[in-house]
Amino acid sequence: MEKTKKPRKKEPEYGKVPQYVVSEYGGKLPPQAIELEEVVLGALMLEKDAYVAVCEFLKKECFYKDVHQTIYEAITNLSLNQEPVDLLTVSQQLKRMGKLEEVGGQSFISELTGKVASAANIEYHAQIIVQKYLSRELIRISSDIQKKAYDEKQDVDELMQDAEGQLFEITQRNLKKDVTHIQPVISKAIDLIEIAANKQDGYTGIPSGFNGIDTITSGWQKSDLIIIAARPAMGKTAFVLSMAKNMALDYEHPVAVFSLEMSNIQLVNRLIVNVAEIEGDKIKRGKLAPFEWEQLRLRTATLQKAPIFVDDTPSLSVFELRTKARRLVKEHKIQCIIIDYLQLMNASGMTYGSREQEVSIISRSLKGLAKELDIPIIALSQLNRGVEGRTGADKRPQLSDLRESGAIEQDADMVLFIHRPEYYKITQDEQGNDLRGKAEIIIAKHRNGSTGDVLLRFKQDFIKFTNLASEESYAEFQSKSTDSQEHDFLQANTYSNSSPF
Repeated sequence: MEKTKKPRKKEPEYGKVPQYVVSEYGGKLPPQAIELEEVVLGALMLEKDAYVAVCEFLKKECFYKDVHQTIYEAITNLSLNQEPVDLLTVSQQLKRMGKLEEVGGQSFISELTGKVASAANIEYHAQIIVQKYLSRELIRISSDIQKKAYDEKQDVDELMQDAEGQLFEITQRNLKKDVTHIQPVISKAIDLIEIAANKQDGYTGIPSGFNGIDTITSGWQKSDLIIIAARPAMGKTAFVLSMAKNMALDYEHPVAVFSLEMSNIQLVNRLIVNVAEIEGDKIKRGKLAPFEWEQLRLRTATLQKAPIFVDDTPSLSVFELRTKARRLVKEHKIQCIIIDYLQLMNASGMTYGSREQEVSIISRSLKGLAKELDIPIIALSQLNRGVEGRTGADKRPQLSDLRESGAIEQDADMVLFIHRPEYYKITQDEQGNDLRGKAEIIIAKHRNGSTGDVLLRFKQDFIKFTNLASEESYAEFQSKSTDSQEHDFLQANTYSNSSPF
């Protein structure tokens, strides 16, 4: 009797996912679009300019099947070498790579081109492949985090930072901005010019309150990253707090201050000294004259209503900043963010080879965040010690003094330096002008305007920067006795209903 042959299970074709995987094991397949992957690869070999349409966002790892990744790699290599991409050239490239048989031979490559009639919808299909890839990445990250969360030896804070970093990397990889026709951009630019023309001050951005700086910058512009750098003890924090007070109180622009170095209380104490114009030591000890208590009460009452929001999270990560900044803009209509200071931030959870690379990631992320939220971001930065090694006028900082990364200079739209000659025992300039109690604000880089130097008054007792126009009244104020100060203060607040500012 002739033996009955058992029907042999049909082997899955190249590029096909066996249907029995789900039914036999009852499990779930990762998000995928195998047929679309085949269509996209086929379209890339049919249409001459198809690769240009998708190369910006479609990467090798976006493909689910390894053979598809290999074929796309071959297409990418051909395109980078400016060689034609078609059935024959891709087959030859795969042969040179030693992977032609691995992907199923030339017959499988031919099948791919036979599955598509046109490359008209290739960009739409490629976007679906990317979305499936992002879904798989989210599943991978969440599974990895879940596994580590069960490990009792794992530090929870480190785990959260790792999760934040991985999610941030996915978000950065998926950023894509479409090309815009110039017509609506011109219309928007003209609208902004008209708005500026209707303003009395003529500023197109957010005024800092310092006349010389605002004349050069027209105010801090939307989407700009502004770096304010100086050596320690130059007054970086005092400068941005004076500016935050000006923006919030004088111009009513909501401001957020991220203080990585000081606590909320320390920062607010600085603001109180600045606004009340009472010496910091007196406030710290609480040794105030009766009129000074009244001065403190009246002026802090105005400060309490200021739209200033403070966050003192130490070692803030770029991902955490992004999350908080989005919420602040949405809930409180924040129009400017100040960070004190950049080198204290971290890019935890992200991959980098050195601290310089990490700072580069941070500065690039801050610029991206400013563009995304369409607000100016002002970040303080340290300068390296090279300044201290120079003598005389050479102690004025320059762009090469920016600490840890040249990427800061590259990413920033503006770079400003704070220089107080008096700190280096320089009390006169070359023309013999008195430099005591004065600070130079050096605008060293201005991507959309001119550079220059601005001279401000630095009131060290009040940790405060002001315009030089108030210098004379300040000198008169300092020369009077305590009794006379009390008389003037009470007189001003008795006969005037205006703000003490």
